[in-house]
Amino acid sequence: MEQTLIDFLPVAVLLGVAIFFALLLPILSLSLGPKRQSARALAPYESGMTAVGEAQRRLPVKFYRIAVLFILFDIDIILLVPWAVTFRNLGYFGLAAMLIFMTMFIIGDLWVWKKGVLEWE
Repeated sequence: MEQTLIDFLPVAVLLGVAIFFALLLPILSLSLGPKRQSARALAPYESGMTAVGEAQRRLPVKFYRIAVLFILFDIDIILLVPWAVTFRNLGYFGLAAMLIFMTMFIIGDLWVWKKGVLEWE
């Protein structure tokens, strides 16, 4: 079955429409939205009470570390699931590729453990 560029026309049209709306909607929001901002509208609102103190506090780095590790584990699972589904069709090449990937991932996990990133103190 031979593919030509015309076969990809629906994808190109969909991409064009998505880009068009992604650019159009913020422009419409800026042009049609309210223009004048009063000092009262820009003031922080906290349940009808006057705000006390700063609204922005620094979070400890340990929260960011755990969030990054969570994303890395999610990516690992995202890559493992399709491999597990097509495992029988991939043969030895697929097995070798996943063994290399998992070896690198386990080495990374051991490094994270050695550095003490998972310790919560």
